[in-house]
Amino acid sequence: MAKRKPEDPPAGSPAWMSTFSDLMNLLLCFFVMLFSMSSIDANKWDEMAAAMSNSAFSIFNAGSTAIGEGILISNGVSQLNDLDEYISNAGRNADSETDSDNYEKYDSTEALQEALNEKNLQSNEELSEMVQEAVNEDSLADQVDVSFTAQYVQLSMKGALLFDSGSDSLKEQSKTVLDKVGVILERYGSDSVIEIEGHTDNVPIHSARFADNEELSSARALSVFYYLVDNTSLNPANLRHAGMGDRTPVADNSTEEGRSKNRRVEIRIYNPSAAN
Repeated sequence: MAKRKPEDPPAGSPAWMSTFSDLMNLLLCFFVMLFSMSSIDANKWDEMAAAMSNSAFSIFNAGSTAIGEGILISNGVSQLNDLDEYISNAGRNADSETDSDNYEKYDSTEALQEALNEKNLQSNEELSEMVQEAVNEDSLADQVDVSFTAQYVQLSMKGALLFDSGSDSLKEQSKTVLDKVGVILERYGSDSVIEIEGHTDNVPIHSARFADNEELSSARALSVFYYLVDNTSLNPANLRHAGMGDRTPVADNSTEEGRSKNRRVEIRIYNPSAAN
């Protein structure tokens, strides 16, 4: 009896499938290797993913697969170029937002400074009114002018009241005025920085003692400084003195009246919040 011929086995996969499978395995290994060598900032990635999920562009459009938390591998090669462009634009937008934030902070700082200046101005106005009242009570209105800014309250005395021409020695009669001014400073400026400034007119001076108006004005400010230190309870650490020469006139130096006004000593009580 003739043997039955065995049936042929079922046809296998086409030969090209083996090559294709090998290629896919190699690609998988390649991407796994790239993934293992990469480092990802999870916070930035989550922010970017959230932004893209709400935009017209989405990385999920080309059949991507999510692996782990916040980590994506896409099989759409064209998506990589789009993603790179998206990230670049996001970076530029972030820089723009940072600049905008800086401008907002700058505006806020300016507004805060304006509010502080307004508060200091109001405070110094109230202090100047009290100082002016004390000046009037001590009959000093003809000798002492009171003014104020947002930084300080100022008492200004004419140079002729305190010194002889070209001298830095206090007149005897000026000491009575300085004694009263010292009491006012103790009452209203004991905790403040107090600055004493000497000023002159623009008429040049050259003597054996002073080379110019800068030296004369500095010496006059120093004389008032020493007198207040010796005759009041003011803390010397809070006192400053400076000579300004003829650099900051308050009147026209072309007239005698103007020059007389420019020869002066100014004492400033600084607002504690503006002293620095």
